[in-house]
Amino acid sequence: MSTQPSQDRILIFDTTLRDGEQSPGATLNVDEKLTIARQLARLGVDIIEAGFPFASAGDFEAVNKIAQAVGTDDGPVICALARATKQDIEAAAKALAPAAKGRIHTFIATSDIHMQHKLRKTRSEVLAIASEMVAYAKSFTDDVEFSPEDAGRSDPDFLYHVLERAIAAGATTVNIPDTVGYLAPQEFGGLIRGIKENVPNIDQAIISVHGHNDLGLAVANFLEAVKNGARQLECTINGIGERAGNAALEELVMALHVRRSYYNPFLGRSPESQAPLTNIDTRQIYKASRLVSNLTGMFVQPNKAIVGANAFSHESGIHQDGVLKNRLTYEIMDAESIGLNDNQIVLGKHSGRNAFRTRLSELGHDLNEQELNRAFLRFKELADKKKSVTDWDIEAIVNDEVQQAPEHFHLELVQVSCGDHARPTATVTLRTPDGEELMDAAIGTGPVDAVYRAINRVVNIPNELIEFSVQSVTAGIDAMGEVTIRIRHEGRVFSGHAANTDIVVASTQAYVNALNRLYAAVQQGNVLHPQRDVAPAPVTTN
Repeated sequence: MSTQPSQDRILIFDTTLRDGEQSPGATLNVDEKLTIARQLARLGVDIIEAGFPFASAGDFEAVNKIAQAVGTDDGPVICALARATKQDIEAAAKALAPAAKGRIHTFIATSDIHMQHKLRKTRSEVLAIASEMVAYAKSFTDDVEFSPEDAGRSDPDFLYHVLERAIAAGATTVNIPDTVGYLAPQEFGGLIRGIKENVPNIDQAIISVHGHNDLGLAVANFLEAVKNGARQLECTINGIGERAGNAALEELVMALHVRRSYYNPFLGRSPESQAPLTNIDTRQIYKASRLVSNLTGMFVQPNKAIVGANAFSHESGIHQDGVLKNRLTYEIMDAESIGLNDNQIVLGKHSGRNAFRTRLSELGHDLNEQELNRAFLRFKELADKKKSVTDWDIEAIVNDEVQQAPEHFHLELVQVSCGDHARPTATVTLRTPDGEELMDAAIGTGPVDAVYRAINRVVNIPNELIEFSVQSVTAGIDAMGEVTIRIRHEGRVFSGHAANTDIVVASTQAYVNALNRLYAAVQQGNVLHPQRDVAPAPVTTN
C-alpha cells in the first residue's frame, strides 16, 4: 500500500529505531524497540523506520515484532532499510510481512567519492543497480522508497537521472540525504528545487529529505527543503543518530506548528489556516523524548530546544517579570503543548494494584502480568519512602524495572561503607541465570568506584567507564535519582540506566544493566552497518 498524501501536509518519517540506534551506546533490545515504536504510534508519526533486518537476527526480530504489534490498519507505515541487493530486500520483505502497511527503503550511493572509493562502481553500474533493485522491491510491496546516498555531494545531472530511473522502476518516495551534514540551507533548498524542475516524473513520487547535524544545520536545511517542495521529513527523537545526530523531530514539528502562518503558503494554504501541517500529537513529544533518552542512555542537554530542562525556564529577573504578567512576552509556545505539565500526586501508599494498572494505561504503558507485578512492587516500595508519587516517578519505575536488557547478571546485594575518615568499601553479590552467586568486595576512591571495582572482579569483562551521569526525577529531598552510564568494550559503547531513591543502588544497577548489554552483544556477534558494510553486487538475472 502506498502513502501518497496531498501536497499540503508534511509526512513525518521517524528513524529513531534505525539511524538513531546507530548512535554510539544507543543499542536497544527488541522489547525496548517495541516500547519506543508504540510511543511513536501514539505520537502520530506517519512512517516508522523500524530497522535494518539483514543486519542481524535481532534486527530482523525487532522489525517483525513492530510490524505485527504496531503496523495495524490504523497505525503507521512500518519501513525496513535494505541496501540495493536482493538478499537485503528479501530480508526486509519477510520482516515486514505482518504489517498492514509495509515499506521497503533501499539505497545506493551516487556521489563520485562514494562510488569510487566505497562501491568501486561506475555511474552506469550504479544506475542499473538502482533501477533493478527498486523494481525488485516493488515485487514485494507497492510502497518503495529509494535513497541516493550522499545526494548532497552528487553530480546534479547524474542524480536527476538516477531519480528518474528509480521512479520509473516503481519508487513512490525518493529521499534526498545530506549524508555527511555538509550542505547549507540555501544549497539544500536549491537541491530540492533542482530535482522538482529537472526530474520529469517527479510528480509520481513524494520528495523526502534525510540529513545529519554535523554543522548544526539539519533542522534549518529541512525547513528550507519544505519551502522548495519536500513533503516527507526523516528525523529522530531528540535528534539522536550517528556523529552529531539527525534532524530533531521535536524541533521540526514545533517549528511547523508555531510558525504555521509562515509555512502555510509554501504548501498552498492560506497564511491564516490553523490546520496542522503534520499529523503529530504534540502533547506526546515530551514523553517520547524522555522515553528515548532513558532507554538509549543519551541525556538531553538542558538548553536543548523544545525538550531541554531549561526550554521553559526563566532565570532573568526581567524575563520572569514579563512572563508573570503575560507568558507571551518571552514564550512562543506553551509547555503543555508538548505534554510538559506540572507534577501531580496521582497515587499513594494506600493505592491498590488496579489503580496502579489504570494509571499506567493512562500514561500509555501496556504491561503484561509479570511486568505489572514487578513495577507494582517497586511502586509500593517507593510509596513507603516518599510522601507523594508523581507521574514522572511512575515513568522512572517502568523504565527502570521493565524496560531493561535481558539479564545475565542479576543484582542480589550491594552494601557500602564510606565517610570522610573511612576508606570507601563495597560488597556486591550477583546471580547468574543458572543460580550461581558471585560475591566480592573492593575498596575505591568513593562508594560508586568501590562498587564498580567489586563488580569488575566477579564478572571479569574488561571495559572502560566513559560517562557517569546522575539527575533527579523530581524535586525534593526524597526524589528518585536516575543514573545513566556508558562503558566501552573493544571500540563499542554500551549504556545502562537505573532509578532509585538510593543513588548508590541506582549506580550499581545501571552498571549491571550496561554489562548485560555488553554481554548480549558479545554473544550475538557482529552486526552489519548499512552504510559502512558494502554489500556484494546484486545478481542480475537474464
